Amino acid sequence: MSSSPLSKKRRVSGSETKTGSHCSSSNSVRTELSHTPANGMAKNGNDAEIDEGLYSRQLYVLGHDAMKRMQSSNVLISGLRGLGVEIAKNIILGGVKSVTLHDQGVAEWKDLSSQFYLREEDLGKNRADVSQTRLAELNSYVPVTSYTGVLTNEYLTKFQVVVLTNSSLDEQISLGDFCHSNGIKLIVADTRGLFGQLFCDFGEEMTVFDTNGEQPLSAMISMITKDSAGVVTCLDEARHGFESGDFVTFTEVQGMTELNGCEPIEIKTLGPYTFSICDTSSFSDYVRGGIVTQVKMPKKVAFKSLSSSMAEPEFLLTDFAKFDRPGQLHMGFQALHAFEKKHSRLPKPWNQSDADELVALAEEVNAAQTGSAKQEQLDQAIIKKLSCMAAGDLAPINAFIGGLAAQEVMKACTGKFMPIMQWLYFDAVECLPEAEDAVLTEEECAPRNCRYDGQIAVFGSKLQELLAKQRYFLMIMPCQLCSCTMLAFSLEIIVSQSNTASLNHIYQKKMKSETAAAAVKLMNPSVRITGHQNRVGPDTEKVYDDDFFESLDGVTNALDNVDARMYMDRRCVYYRKPLLESGTLGTKGNVQVVIPFLTESYSSSQDPPEKSIPICTGLVTSLRDFSNSLLKTDPKFMERTLKLPGAQPLEVVEAVYKSLVTDYPRSWEDCVAWARNHFQCQYNNNIRQLLHNFPPDQLTSSGAPFWSGPKRCPHPLEFSTNNDLHMDYIMAAANLLAQSYGLPGSTERSVLTKLLQDIKVPEFIPKSGVKIHVSDQELQSANASIDDSRLEELKTLLPSTEATSQYKLCPIEFEKDDDTNFHMDFIVAASNLRAENYDIPPADRHKSKLIAGKIIPAIATTTAAVVGLVCLELLKIVQGHKKLESYKNGFMNLALPFFGFSEPIAAPKHKYYEIDWTLWDRFEVKGIQSSGEEMTLRQFLDYFKNEHKLEITMLSQGVSMLYSFFMPAAKLKERLDLPMTEIVTKVSKKKLGKHVKALVFELCCNDETEEDVEVPYVRYTIR
Repeated sequence: MSSSPLSKKRRVSGSETKTGSHCSSSNSVRTELSHTPANGMAKNGNDAEIDEGLYSRQLYVLGHDAMKRMQSSNVLISGLRGLGVEIAKNIILGGVKSVTLHDQGVAEWKDLSSQFYLREEDLGKNRADVSQTRLAELNSYVPVTSYTGVLTNEYLTKFQVVVLTNSSLDEQISLGDFCHSNGIKLIVADTRGLFGQLFCDFGEEMTVFDTNGEQPLSAMISMITKDSAGVVTCLDEARHGFESGDFVTFTEVQGMTELNGCEPIEIKTLGPYTFSICDTSSFSDYVRGGIVTQVKMPKKVAFKSLSSSMAEPEFLLTDFAKFDRPGQLHMGFQALHAFEKKHSRLPKPWNQSDADELVALAEEVNAAQTGSAKQEQLDQAIIKKLSCMAAGDLAPINAFIGGLAAQEVMKACTGKFMPIMQWLYFDAVECLPEAEDAVLTEEECAPRNCRYDGQIAVFGSKLQELLAKQRYFLMIMPCQLCSCTMLAFSLEIIVSQSNTASLNHIYQKKMKSETAAAAVKLMNPSVRITGHQNRVGPDTEKVYDDDFFESLDGVTNALDNVDARMYMDRRCVYYRKPLLESGTLGTKGNVQVVIPFLTESYSSSQDPPEKSIPICTGLVTSLRDFSNSLLKTDPKFMERTLKLPGAQPLEVVEAVYKSLVTDYPRSWEDCVAWARNHFQCQYNNNIRQLLHNFPPDQLTSSGAPFWSGPKRCPHPLEFSTNNDLHMDYIMAAANLLAQSYGLPGSTERSVLTKLLQDIKVPEFIPKSGVKIHVSDQELQSANASIDDSRLEELKTLLPSTEATSQYKLCPIEFEKDDDTNFHMDFIVAASNLRAENYDIPPADRHKSKLIAGKIIPAIATTTAAVVGLVCLELLKIVQGHKKLESYKNGFMNLALPFFGFSEPIAAPKHKYYEIDWTLWDRFEVKGIQSSGEEMTLRQFLDYFKNEHKLEITMLSQGVSMLYSFFMPAAKLKERLDLPMTEIVTKVSKKKLGKHVKALVFELCCNDETEEDVEVPYVRYTIR
């Protein structure tokens, strides 16, 4: 991997971006960059290399072709308030050719509510000039210039995409008509308090190359008929997933070879496993095999100009519960422009006379409509709310609309994903106070000449004071959330992230939490923010203990695996803290709100299990598994190994024996010899043995070909020093082995070639009687048995614990982002060699890294939009909203685009006797009695019988069974009079830490009728 481009700034020449040629020195600020990036990428454009280290996660979303198209686009962003800077930030991180920032206004107090690159010392300065320097630091590959002149038609011709924010309707229409007629793609974005607006015009004929961003589907074929519309039947192991109108191609079809490599064919689905294609009546007879693969076909999309679309709008609905809202806001935003044109100002916050006037203007606008935009009746209440908060400027709304707008910029540049057609309106009026009698006053929402004026204009000063008292725990959230919450909310935050930031997180070799905290302090110095570097889990409960969680007002999550999410969910349920759960996967994002005593928890609705991807289960994995124990000379290693299920004890001990005895290398030459023999075993000998057992023409008991369907017939590979892939494998494997044993490695290919010529590889002859398992069931059955004699023999052959001190073993932890450690080199070579065995197309390094590193595709646009939604829910929580319908769980897919919002699911209710309870309820039991003595087991059982009329039949703590009705009498007698904590310590064989204030007990109980009843858990307080 190349070194960080952030440490090597490049000089922007006039030839790289034409946008600067129209900028006078007084109106433009340019960054002088001194060096070319270390990887040699001199500029963005069609001929540019893509820095996969910097853009890795985004590349998995957009792909290389789309990234190259984006690097040919010059983008203009007009208006550098909160919304404009949000859009600029996202597309600069995305990697367009150049970005020009335009603004003729100066920074005001209200701008600081959401413009995270403005500071108090910038008041009175031009917003574009001030923001340019800071935005340019985000991505050294993207030249960022500022322009403070008038936007003329001639100036616009230098750009492929123009984004207008904070502009008048007259300017939007004038520039919009020019852009439409000159092939310039236009995006208009606007936010007003809790309302947002977005419009797209990408011309009369835009080509969309990929409408949904999903990987092309493929399926294996079992039959193709000869007919006027041939019917293709897929293997019934999985549904094909195709839809009518899809296009497909075929490969590896035997018999009906006319289909192989054909032009894309349109299909009609007939069922989950069948579809029809073209006329196959004249084709050869189908024999067997074949793979059908979906083909993404370009789609032409036509847009109307802004002026035409005003009267005949096409809306993208964001919330199906607000079906008529887009049409109402379409009138409302036009009325706002009319009001501002008339008064040269926006309506005053929560001023009733201004609100009444805006309603009247909206009625006039609506009455003048002749097209489909005309509303039968205006919703005066929503128009008045728009008026009351039009002067507001909220970071969460800007993050949401800004994320969407930036994604539309990327679509305009690349043709990747389906654009918004053409209007999108969004509101979050549920964030306002719930009580019907809660009316905000003009005085309470008047500006204070402080950085929170944009937010006070919407919610008033009291909420701002309340926000300042909040204490939140952010779990592995990007700096985006920190900036969004801290900039406007001024609450106390603790950020925890145990990973270091890599290139694609902008900062290198720093803790993400530390980086985020430092960045936020620059944005808002009054923020109380602490960066933690601990992995939150059972191992750190001494740090994140009762006192820590009880001091919090809530938790926000953006964790990358289900186990971590469920752990934090359990902690929030136990401590009864609100949880804002969120996540992204490429263009998809979701937000779930968990409110104590109101909603279900995250764990209530189980996500599907994460897929486990087996990756080259050879050298790296095996060495890591045994070396960790051997390095520590673990005296219990053998004891623990023998307890493993099935044949695992023999496999582990056999591998350790090879590592320490038969395969132990003492030089680089030994490592090379081992790698060469390992190649021969893996890619030649084993395949030859497999084909000996199951020849290519093998038939099953039913007479069908053995090698058919999902079973591909392999072929052995013959090693050659002239084959780069073979040499890559040897080089990587030998160096990894050398690293594991503390030996010096080598990267000299010529020396390696000479060493390989002298290595004699034993001749292999396939053996009869070798058992090869052809199914998972056979493998499991075989694993159930173990060769005890071989295991005992190996135990005697292993070196003693004392003798292991002479071995220098270094465990290898997989690290995908270090291109000098041979990890990815080995995985790419090993997986592609196996693919070659089976005639499967190879995977490039980029794709291999995605799979091996379990990388989650990510893009700044989705992150911004999700963060905006999270912060809107945070505002509701802080205000203490009690109604379930006030909260919104959200899901989005910006590629489609699709938005879905729903009420959170209420916490399911359970009942014993006449008592209703949910997951948020529990029994509170004080372990220390008034006498100072701790409660015994007998007293605990009696307490529930007397106080709750419940007979405990089983009692557990974690995985430890403390009591059961079937417990032997002697054991029961021993435990009944012991204190509860003593029983827990005795059964679990673990001491209770001093940080533990309470224990959690799970109960099985019978009621008075001796019927089993479900009851809450017990919180047993001991301190």
